[in-house]
Amino acid sequence: MINVTKAQEWLKIFAQKIDENADKLSQLDEPIGDADHGNNMNRGMQAVVESFDKENDPDLSTVFRDTAMALISKVGGASGPLYGTAFLEMSKKAKETSDLGELLQTALEGIEKRGNSKPGQKTLIDVWDPVVKAVKNNSLDEKTIDAAVESTKSMLATIGRASYLGDRSIGHIDPGAASSGVLFKSMIEAGIK
Repeated sequence: MINVTKAQEWLKIFAQKIDENADKLSQLDEPIGDADHGNNMNRGMQAVVESFDKENDPDLSTVFRDTAMALISKVGGASGPLYGTAFLEMSKKAKETSDLGELLQTALEGIEKRGNSKPGQKTLIDVWDPVVKAVKNNSLDEKTIDAAVESTKSMLATIGRASYLGDRSIGHIDPGAASSGVLFKSMIEAGIK
């Protein structure tokens, strides 16, 4: 179960870690993307944290909706719409349940639909999919997250900008997978899993 206090704590930790790792995430994006993933995510997450100060006594759905809107409006490339869709789907689902597994499952389905993608294509889904399964099995830990992020290194990108590189996309960790790893490690640090 997740509540407003825990959700905001999670997202504030995520924002801080994105700020600390922005250069590293952009460097991961350099060989297979626009080299701006870290800076984009950092701009978006700073807007997310600022949005928390604008709401009086928000419910869980509102926290996720504000997060989605900030990410969609501030994060460029594919990441803004994909992360934004994930949190928008969680916002809708949070009106029915606060079960973390159900919320993340809905988010994953939203990302898959928005990106017209599936696991194994070297995207952030390659982290979201095993994490959602682990949350449902009550077995999520940092090792699971690290293994999922690392698994994208040997994958051939078959969708998105990295797919234009063909075989040259192999050997690089997907930056969206890396930032998703940070997202879920932040979730554990906030005591949610």
